Amino acid sequence: MDAGDGQIERRLEQLHTWGPYGLLGISVVLALVGTGQVAGRAEWELDAGLVAAAIVLQLWWHGTRARRPARGRVPSRAGTAYYVLRWAIAFTLTLSSGFFAFYASAGYMDADELIPGMWRRLGLFASAITVAGAQCGGLPPRGAAQWAAFGALLAANSGLQTMVAHLTEQEERRSRERAETIAELEHTNAALQRALDENVALHAQLLVQAREAGVAEERRRLAAEIHDTIAQGLTGIIAQLQVAANAPGPAAARVHLERASALARHSLGEARRSVHNLAPVALADDGLPEALKKTVAEWAERTGVRAEFTVTGTSEQLHDEVAATLLRITQEALSNAGRHAAAGRVGVTLSFMDDEVTLDVRDDGRGFDPVAVPARTAAGGFGLDGMRARAERIAGHLAVESEPGHGTALSARVPLVRHDR
Repeated sequence: MDAGDGQIERRLEQLHTWGPYGLLGISVVLALVGTGQVAGRAEWELDAGLVAAAIVLQLWWHGTRARRPARGRVPSRAGTAYYVLRWAIAFTLTLSSGFFAFYASAGYMDADELIPGMWRRLGLFASAITVAGAQCGGLPPRGAAQWAAFGALLAANSGLQTMVAHLTEQEERRSRERAETIAELEHTNAALQRALDENVALHAQLLVQAREAGVAEERRRLAAEIHDTIAQGLTGIIAQLQVAANAPGPAAARVHLERASALARHSLGEARRSVHNLAPVALADDGLPEALKKTVAEWAERTGVRAEFTVTGTSEQLHDEVAATLLRITQEALSNAGRHAAAGRVGVTLSFMDDEVTLDVRDDGRGFDPVAVPARTAAGGFGLDGMRARAERIAGHLAVESEPGHGTALSARVPLVRHDR
């Protein structure tokens, strides 16, 4: 409640407390001035007694009302009895002098506080009878004209008060609804606060779990990077040395030894680069298409398998993580093709589309049953699981199609995320 509402309530409280006193005093003064000396002593004594009774009644109600809390002043039996007695006194005084209609009009301003429910309308109607009777010249009316005036005035007074009572009831209903809404909002706010407190604890727990998951993911990534650099390089060196050992002559052996030496230097550079930022050496100076082209050419030269690389669409500079992921998948796919497929031809295609990049690696090797792929062993590589994990790490997808005797087709689809500039 703001300051304006509080001030209005205080003014209404003062009106309900002191208004009947003021209206009774005005009525007495106007009755004495307007009518002069009362016609009979008995009538004067009756009016004086009724005025005294009205004051006593008002003092009693003043004390009773003061003991009730301001926000708890709702219709009660005591309030209804007070209203009825006050109306009876005002009606009797109005029969003596129409000026006491001012006192009778007090029933208009506090019926909502004193009388419950539909009885409030009856109380307002009774007060309207007293006021209309005084306005038409006194009760009971004399003659048809006075009765007509009384009926019209009664209709006007009761209609006006009925409308005011209706508006008052609507305002009371809106006040109750506002109070219920405020109570419901307070309950909801309390529930939200409890939920927020729970979320704070859950957030802290999730941070711990995310930190642990990040550490585990980084370990897996580091293992994959080492596998793609050192392990693959050493595998190639061993293969070249084995061929050199079985070479028919020094010249042929020297060729393979030179390849092994070049591969060792390349692997050493790759390992050093991985230690710095785990990014492939091939991407240090070239974009992904150039790096893939060199990788495919070097693999074909090393294995003697015919390999082709193709780019479709408009080539774009990709984000480092996307480029590194596709390069690693290509290296792993070529490594698998060289070790297991016994392929005579391999094709690598990099396709740039509107919002994604597709990498396709196909070979005409012996193929396999994807469902029957054995689980990774301590001596094995990362293989399909590693490639799939790489693609999914950047919100991509890896699909493999293969059948024994019909080669293998691998397709990696990842979002097209451009290089940060």
